Amino acid sequence: LPAIVIVQGVVFAYAGIELIGTAAGETEDARKILPRAINSVIWRIALFYVGSVALLVLLLPWTAYKAGESPFVTFFTALGVPGIGTIMNIVVLTAALSSLNSGLYSTGRVLRSLAMGGSAPDFVARMNARKVPYGGILVTVGIYCIGVVLNYVVPSQVFEIVLNIASLGIISTWAFILVCQLMLRRAVRRGEAQPITFRMPAAPASTWLTLLFL
Repeated sequence: LPAIVIVQGVVFAYAGIELIGTAAGETEDARKILPRAINSVIWRIALFYVGSVALLVLLLPWTAYKAGESPFVTFFTALGVPGIGTIMNIVVLTAALSSLNSGLYSTGRVLRSLAMGGSAPDFVARMNARKVPYGGILVTVGIYCIGVVLNYVVPSQVFEIVLNIASLGIISTWAFILVCQLMLRRAVRRGEAQPITFRMPAAPASTWLTLLFL
């Protein structure tokens, strides 16, 4: 049970994988590009996430790791690597900036799509001369500023607050994607949509199981 419960605390680390679908809307040949992109993401997760954690638990006993210190810092310190704490801080900061950048990219475009469908204010649909949805991006930056304020008001709790809100948003987003996939399958069966060659393995059973897990 603890392992299942803690999943919501690490979901944020995988946030952004749904950006593949957002980017697909801007590709010339989504049917060719999308399968390649999805498959590459899967092996990258297996290598960089699962692989790195497997190495950590194989090379040091679990008792060597402690709360409040990155397991990577613990590992490299045991190897005698100098300045590893500073290096890991740079890595974490770079990852955070990358996450912010992808968030601006995706949220700005999603808000524009919602506005074009009548589900969001017209302002977020505005584009500049370079075809960038600046309205949605400005709204997103405004929400980012709330996090900055929280960091001053409740510095000891801000991480957990943002983490939980983000995890709920990510889980609901993934759930909606799965529901859309079920609806697409029904539309294909009715002849209202074109069949797709790149299918989800074991669907729809795998779709329902994933929804249940989320």
